Amino acid sequence: MKNEKLKITNKKGITLQAYLELPANQSPNYYAIFAHCFTCSSSLNAVKHVSRALTNDGFGVVRFDFTGLGRSEGEFAQSHFSANVDDLIAVNNFLAENYQAPSLLVGHSLGGAAVLVAASKLDNIKAVATVGAPATVSHVKHLFSHGIAEVEEKGEVEVNIGGRPFKIDNEFVNDFDKTDLPSIVKSLRKPLLIMHSPIDTIVGIKNAEQLYHNAHHPKSFITLDNADHLLSNSRDSQYVGEVIGAWVKRYFEPITNRMLDTDGEQLVAHLNLIEDKFTTTMQTAKHSFIADEPEQVGGDDFGPSPYDFLSASLAACTVMTLKLYAERKKWDLQEIYAYITYSKKHSDDLMLDIDEPRRIDHLQKKLSFVGNLDDSQKARLKEIASRCPVHRTLQSEVIIDTQLI
Repeated sequence: MKNEKLKITNKKGITLQAYLELPANQSPNYYAIFAHCFTCSSSLNAVKHVSRALTNDGFGVVRFDFTGLGRSEGEFAQSHFSANVDDLIAVNNFLAENYQAPSLLVGHSLGGAAVLVAASKLDNIKAVATVGAPATVSHVKHLFSHGIAEVEEKGEVEVNIGGRPFKIDNEFVNDFDKTDLPSIVKSLRKPLLIMHSPIDTIVGIKNAEQLYHNAHHPKSFITLDNADHLLSNSRDSQYVGEVIGAWVKRYFEPITNRMLDTDGEQLVAHLNLIEDKFTTTMQTAKHSFIADEPEQVGGDDFGPSPYDFLSASLAACTVMTLKLYAERKKWDLQEIYAYITYSKKHSDDLMLDIDEPRRIDHLQKKLSFVGNLDDSQKARLKEIASRCPVHRTLQSEVIIDTQLI
């Protein structure tokens, strides 16, 4: 995927730092905004993983820093809840004016509460997803309750939240009591997905129960088993993005992806070396998929490796070819399994008689058939398996023409 750095000015004239994550074809079908958790930033790995997972479903996703957090301008004391909602609306308006009005809001923790309020004010928002969101805005006050009395006395104090110092004032504290989130959720009337971990120690699972109870259908709940509040495990945040992308399709009109202008090529792959390790997004005219490397070699393991895709192409072509052959012959072939393993083997181990012994690329194909077949039919299917187009391509002389564009 590709991202663009954006500078967005809110209604107070404060510049917000934002990033627009784009699908591999750089032509989003829809746009979404991600609101991060309280005291966090858009650079949190969970935010990036969820946003990038959504790009695989054709979304352009803006992740941004609230006022006074991350790389946005302003002071943290200005980042009270109402200001968070105003920031969301500013990002929404920026997208509508410069790209396309967003249709999905995703919020994490207090950002989840903010997207619920923002969605109630924005007609263009068609669906909302929350992750670990509180059922009331004032819930977050327990994080700095140790400083509230001192704020009332002094007007502004420095408090410790999550191990970091922040300055808060009376306006910051009092603003959390101004929003009646339960009433807003009851009147929202937009598709809502609530995701929450049953072991969340920051925002307890009861909050998800209350949100779900207050919301009207269509509403959905997904439990995030064994995930912590910040989705520290990358697999959890990747899962969250994938589920949201699948869930929201039910409420949006399907749109055929548009390819990059690549002069009629069949596929494009994109890797952002600054933002990603090896995670590579690939796009055909109608399908998106991800390649990656295992964690043991420095990847995030978000998708199959390049050689996994090589093996997959051989396996898929093999079973499809055998299906066509068996149907033409009217044989009772009901299921086919093709097992592929790629490795490097020495020519001596393969008992090859060649002038210069060396290590050779080796693909092992094992076949299993389900159906009423005799031995001669199975032998013939094995023979046909070696004639599938990808098998033949891999055994032929292949010329790869590389050009710069």
